[in-house]
Formats: sequence, structure tokens, C-alpha cells
Amino acid sequence: MTVLDSRALNRATLARQFLLDRTDTPVLGVVAHLCGMQAQEPQEPFAGLWSRVRAFRPAALDGLLTGRDVVRTHLMRRTVHLVTAGDALAWRARHDAMLRRRVLTTYRRELAGLDPDEVAAAGREVMADGRPRTMAELVDALTGHRPAPQRRALGELLVAALIPMAQLPPRGLWRARAGVRNLPLATWLGRDIAPLSPDGSDQAGRALVRRYLAAFGPAASADLRAWCGLAGLPAAVEAVREELIAFRDERGRQLLDLPGAPRPDPGTPAPVRFLPAFDNAILGYHDRSRIVDDAHRGLSVAGARVVLVDGRVAATWNLTAGTDTVTVTVTPLRRLSRSDRAAVTEEGRSLASFLSDGDSDRVQIDASSA
Repeated sequence: MTVLDSRALNRATLARQFLLDRTDTPVLGVVAHLCGMQAQEPQEPFAGLWSRVRAFRPAALDGLLTGRDVVRTHLMRRTVHLVTAGDALAWRARHDAMLRRRVLTTYRRELAGLDPDEVAAAGREVMADGRPRTMAELVDALTGHRPAPQRRALGELLVAALIPMAQLPPRGLWRARAGVRNLPLATWLGRDIAPLSPDGSDQAGRALVRRYLAAFGPAASADLRAWCGLAGLPAAVEAVREELIAFRDERGRQLLDLPGAPRPDPGTPAPVRFLPAFDNAILGYHDRSRIVDDAHRGLSVAGARVVLVDGRVAATWNLTAGTDTVTVTVTPLRRLSRSDRAAVTEEGRSLASFLSDGDSDRVQIDASSA
């Protein structure tokens, strides 16, 4: 069995994630290919798409959100994701049990004694009038006044698990500062959520395996589980195994992949890329060593924005706003060569221009860092 080293896996990830070469694929197709984008921080997907899509314009994503082609909803790992309407409807039922379990586990003490099915029925009855509500408004309509911790727990149970919800625009639009207003997913999209396969064949699970490998492979089963949060996918993997090819990584783990998917030569040059907080390219794996050193693994879950140099996390970045300009500030995690600094500066200037609508191309690299 062929062994793929970390550099080969890195280049495969960059290619699948449109980070080796920007793509001309329309934004809807990119969101679909990526299996969605983590989006609890509403503005972060814009930077993620800018780093992947040639000549990306924020209006393209805004139009998809307001046109109901793309939706913000709780899905993989119980986090808010930006996904296509079709994927939200096709995948939600497959995630229901995981979403419910994670909320009930997190708020075990606060929700003790509650009947989730009764709460779900009551919540659906309230939302049946078609009026968008904040989480607090939904809880108020159900319960009146309760102690704050239980109100929060009940709200999370309703909007993140029991009732498939869409977070409505202007939440998630470019430069918008808007709170979360929820509406049932089927109401917002005008289509029902696809039920689970009645024959138990788990067609949704099989589709998830194929789609994940197209965007993240080659990968191990543990990587797939870390990405979606679903424990019950081994049968789906086994069902499609004859369609797949297998490799080993340097630790001996078996990696699965689609036969025709890109696996570039490990020597392929990788350009500098600026990634947003919680980017797919890092959070899509249990073993993230293909893209980030173990010493910096915590950056991904802490919400740090990172810079890839030669395909690996080499710095963090932030946007600072002054009185008359904005600056992309880069903090290296290791010493950068002169050519690397020049490439980081060039890409950072383009990012600053994008984020400021052309008003600034200022970049600052922290000289006091490693």
C-alpha cells in the first residue's frame, strides 16, 4: 500500500480546498464542494472564499444568502455552518441525533427532567406562525421567566438541536452587524427536510463519506468523524469502500480516497494563503499534522486566523482599524525568510484591500515574533 508523507497529504488538502490554485467555480459550487464552511463568526467565510475564489466579490455570497440558495444553520459538530440549501435539507436528519445528544450532554444538569419531544412539539407550535424569532423570544413564548442558566440551555436545545433552524439575513451578510433571528429551515427554504432512508441503507451517510473525501481526502475514518461529529458512519464507509482506494500515512493509519481526486506532486509550489478563523482546511481533520505543527494545533480551536507559508501554518493575522486606515497585522510563529516575508506582504496587501473595499493595502509583520 502506497505511503503518503505529510507533504503529499498537505498538497492534496490544498488542492481539494482550492488553496493551491484559486478557482473560477461560482461561489455556490465552492460552498457545495467544501461541504459548507464553519461560520459561527459571521464575517469569516468572506475571507475564506476570497482566498479560494478568483475575483471573489462579497455581493456574490450576499445574493446566495438572501436568495435562499445558501443558508446558515447548525450542522457538523453542532457548529453554525454556511451550506447550500440542498445540503442543509439532505443532511440535517442524519445529524439530528448527534445535535440532540451534544446539547443534552453539555447542559445535562440544567435540562434534567425535560422531555425533549414535548419541548420540540411546543417549539414547533410557536414557530408555526412563520415569524422569525431570536432564541430568547422563542424561550419566552414557551416558558415565561426561568432562571438564566436554564433559559440558555433550553434555547440552545430548541434552536441548535430540536428544531432545524435557519439563521436569517442580514446575519452573515457583508459588513452586517445583526443578531440571530431563527426560522424553521423548511419554512425558510420552502422545502421539507429529507427523511432518513426508510430501508436503513443510510444514503445520506454514504453521500457524506464521498463528499468529505472529495473535499478533504485522503483521510482516515477518524478524520471524517472529527469533521462531522457523527459516530455512526463506519457502516457507510464500508458500504462505499469498493468505490475507494487506500493509502497509508507515515504513522501507519489507513487513508481512504476517491480514485480520481487530485493528489498533486509533493514538490508542487504552494502560495501564501490567509485563512479565516475556524477554517475547513484545519478543522476538517482529527490529525491536523498535514497542515499545522502539533505545537500550534490549539490555534485552530481558539479561533486564530492563520497564514499558510509553503502550505503550512506559519503565522497568525488580524485586522486592526486605525483612525483613517485598516492594517493586516501578521505575527509569525517561526522565522520567515526574506522571500517568504515578501510573499506574505504581497498577499496581505491584497487581503487588506479586499477587506477595506480598496481603501487600504497596509500590512505590518510583527518584527518581535519568532
